[in-house]
Amino acid sequence: MLTRDFDYHLPEEMIAQTPAEPRDASRLLVIDRAADAFAHRRFSDITAYLRPGDLLVVNETRVIPARLMARKVPSGGKVEMLLLSRREPCLWESLVKGRKVAVGQRLELPSEAGASPQGVVEAITPSGGRLIRFGAPIEAYLDAQGIVPLPPYIHTTLQDDERYQTVYSRVKGSVAAPTAGLHFTPELIARTREMGVEWARVLLHIGLDTFRPVASERVEDHQIHSEYCQLDAEAAQQINRAKAEGRRVIAVGTTSVRVLETAAQDCEQGVAPWDGATQLYIYPGYRFRAVDALITNFHLPRSSLLMLVSALADKARIDAAYQTAIERGYRFYSFGDSMLIL
Repeated sequence: MLTRDFDYHLPEEMIAQTPAEPRDASRLLVIDRAADAFAHRRFSDITAYLRPGDLLVVNETRVIPARLMARKVPSGGKVEMLLLSRREPCLWESLVKGRKVAVGQRLELPSEAGASPQGVVEAITPSGGRLIRFGAPIEAYLDAQGIVPLPPYIHTTLQDDERYQTVYSRVKGSVAAPTAGLHFTPELIARTREMGVEWARVLLHIGLDTFRPVASERVEDHQIHSEYCQLDAEAAQQINRAKAEGRRVIAVGTTSVRVLETAAQDCEQGVAPWDGATQLYIYPGYRFRAVDALITNFHLPRSSLLMLVSALADKARIDAAYQTAIERGYRFYSFGDSMLIL
């Protein structure tokens, strides 16, 4: 397969710059694979497509305020940092924007209260990032001084950082939100529970590579990014029980898909608990083992996420759905509208 076959043109004005208010007021494009039909609803109507016994699987990761301003020591030159992942308690992989940030460079994080944390660049990563070792854990500094990073295609300042978190986010560690879950409100969650829908929680910390387009000419040649994920014993039991009883497992977001399918790789049936990295790359031709249906947003051209949804729903069907969404004025990407693939 050629990567260019997953390209499409999107008018810039269709990229959502602000989230819908309320969360579940966003639009919902429903793809019924069995009937080969589309329906156009509001996300609050999703209960019309859920059944008692369905299992919704959500990613409970929480976005960290990972964007920081630093200065070089001793020159004082300005540096912008985006922390990508914590490798060790004081060692972070980071993107760095600044001139000549070489190995051995000391960086200081300005602080108006107390000592200013300092770090040293230990290595340059294959992708051009930096491994920075700080003198002490910096989580408290992040909470006080860090900025929640928004995707590069969002240019409007977010007035409330919580709108880039799901209402069920719990575990800090992502530099981007699992955006399919942004549409759920506590009230909508309560409605699903009242009708007999079950919920399970998994974890995947999202890195910046999620937004990078596939650069290789052939889809199969792309090297997928590695992300930490976790599926505990309780969630595995919920999922395996649902599969055994013939109930639908519905992933909320592509990150939940990656966790579920990673945990199913070594199982003849169902999933097994998982705690570690995943490099699972899903594109058309993949055979899904755990996921029956998916709630997802509209994804960037040439992205691995677009390839994942094309694997689940069939590429021609996704092409038609995206074209329909563009013609009907849906909003795209992180703060955009949603899709339900049944």
